[in-house]
Amino acid sequence: MSALRRLSAWCAHAFAVEGPAEEPDLREREVAVRLARFVAQRQLTTPALLLLESGRPLNFVGSQVLAFLSPFATLVFVPEEYEVLVRLLEKRRGIDLLIEALAQAQESHA
Repeated sequence: MSALRRLSAWCAHAFAVEGPAEEPDLREREVAVRLARFVAQRQLTTPALLLLESGRPLNFVGSQVLAFLSPFATLVFVPEEYEVLVRLLEKRRGIDLLIEALAQAQESHA
């Protein structure tokens, strides 16, 4: 392989933004459904959808902010579920799962 091809292959891998497609596991789905029900009961589905859709490009950064705030957030939230939510938001498919869960919770709540 030529040096130019090796450099090109390295750059393609080094600056890739898409990671491996990880599907949310069962526990992450359960937390998404519980969160969606909580939001729908308080009639905050529209603001939550707006927040999720507008923050979609920064979902990984947002998950890292949540991880940083975990010592404070676990005073209010159950620590295990909070960690599951952070892991869910680290995945590209996590935002889609939350949006789907919110839509279903809104339909069942209406």
